[in-house]
Amino acid sequence: MAAASEGGRRRRQQQRLRVFFLPFFARGHLIPMTDLACHMAAARPANVEATMVVTPANAAPIAATVARAAASGHAVRVLRYPFPDVGLGPGVETAHESLLLEHRPDAVVADVAFWWATGIAADLGVPRLTFHPVGIFPQLVLNSLVAACSSIVYPGGPPLQVPLPGGKDHEQIAIPVAELPDFLVRDDDHLAANWGRIKASQLAGFGVVVNTFADLERPYHADLDARRAYLVGPVSIPTPDSPVHRGSDADVDCLAWLSAKPAESVVYVCFGSWPSFSTRQLRELALGLETSNHPFLWVLGQCQDSSFFPDQDWEERVSGRGMVLRGWAPQLEVLAHPSVGAFLTHCGWNSVLEAASAGVPVLTWPLVFEQFINERLVADVASFGSRVWGGGKRGVREEDAETVPAEAIARAVAGFMEDGGGERRREKARELALRASAAVGENGSSWRDIRRLIDDLMEARASSGVPCDQERQ
Repeated sequence: MAAASEGGRRRRQQQRLRVFFLPFFARGHLIPMTDLACHMAAARPANVEATMVVTPANAAPIAATVARAAASGHAVRVLRYPFPDVGLGPGVETAHESLLLEHRPDAVVADVAFWWATGIAADLGVPRLTFHPVGIFPQLVLNSLVAACSSIVYPGGPPLQVPLPGGKDHEQIAIPVAELPDFLVRDDDHLAANWGRIKASQLAGFGVVVNTFADLERPYHADLDARRAYLVGPVSIPTPDSPVHRGSDADVDCLAWLSAKPAESVVYVCFGSWPSFSTRQLRELALGLETSNHPFLWVLGQCQDSSFFPDQDWEERVSGRGMVLRGWAPQLEVLAHPSVGAFLTHCGWNSVLEAASAGVPVLTWPLVFEQFINERLVADVASFGSRVWGGGKRGVREEDAETVPAEAIARAVAGFMEDGGGERRREKARELALRASAAVGENGSSWRDIRRLIDDLMEARASSGVPCDQERQ
C-alpha cells in the first residue's frame, strides 16, 4: 500500500500543476489575473497549466493574450461558463462549484470578491489563493475604514481618521465621507453584505497573491492578513520568460501621432473603463486641456458621444496639439512612449502600477472605488504624482462632488509640465520604474515570488495524500 501511495505521489509530481483562475467580471480584475496566469505558465512551462474560467463576454478581451501565450508554448487556456440568470452571488457560486467539482484542478486562484471559493477548494482538498487586483496600501486602509465606519459614517459627517499603513505611532490619514467607496456607506452593496465572509475566507485560504512589487509597498507587507503572501507584480511588464502582449481592440494610430511630438511633452489622459463624468464636467475638461497649451492625448474609451465639446469647432481647433481618441489606446505602449511626460489618471490600481512601471509621473483625478485611497499612496507616500484639484469638494457619488473648473485643470497641467514643476515627481517615477523592472527581472522579488508560489502549490499537491487515480474523477 505504501508503495502504491509513493507511486501516485511520483505521478502527481510528473503531471502539470493544473491551476484554475476565477476572475471578477470587471476588466480591471480580469486583465491582471490573465497576465498572472500567463506569467505562471511561462515561469515553469513543463510544470504549470493555467486555465482562465470566464463568461463568454469576458473571454473576448483576453482571447488574443491567451492565444499568444499558447503560441509561445505555454499551457494557458480558457474555460467558458454562462453568466447565471440570477446574477452575482448564489448563481456565480453555484456555477463555480459545478465547474471545480467537474474538473478538479490542483489549485484555485480566485478573485477576492469570490469568498465561496475557499470552501469549495477545501471540499476538493486543494489550495485556494485570494487574488487582490489592488495593492496592500489600499487594502489596509480599507480594513481600517471598515472598522471605523460602523457607527460614525453619515452624509456630511467629519472625515474619518484612520492609521497610515506603515506610518509611525499615531500617524493618520483623513478620508472625507464623500470620498469613501459605496460599500462603506450603503448597506445594500454586495461588498458591504459580504465583507466579513471575504476576510474570513482569505484568512482560511492558502494565501494571497497581490499585483504589486516589494519596493513600492515594502512597509505594508507584514500587515497583510494571510497565511502566505506573494507579491507578483507589476504583472503588466513582459519578462524574458513571458513576453506578455495584451491583445485588444486598441487604436495604434495614436503611437504615430505621439512620435511627431517632442520628448516628454504630451499629457496622456485616460480615466479607465468606469468614468462617471457629467456633461458639464467633460466640457470643463476639454476647455482645460485646450487652455493648458500643452499637447494631449485624450482617450474617451466607451464614450463615443462628442456633444460635450465646448463648441463645434473645438476638436478642429486643438487638432494640431491634441488628439481625441474614441475608443481605447494601447496604454502600455503609450506610457512607454518617450513623448509622454505625464498621465492624467483616475488612479485605478492597474493605471497606477503601469505609470510607475513606465516611469511616468501622474496627475491624479480619482473617481470611484478605492481610487481616492490609491491617490494618497501616489501623491503623499510614493510621491510620483500630484492632485489635479484640491480647491473644492470631491466625491465618489455625483451629488457629493463639485465640478472641477477648466481654469483649475489648465493650471494643474501647465504647472506640472512647465519650468520643472513636476520634475521631482518625474525623478521619483523613474526610480520606481527601475525598481519595478528589477522586481520582475531574473532573481527579482516578484520573479522569486511567482516561482515560490508554484513551488508551494506543487509541494501542497505532493503532500495532499489524494491517490493519483482519484484526482481526475
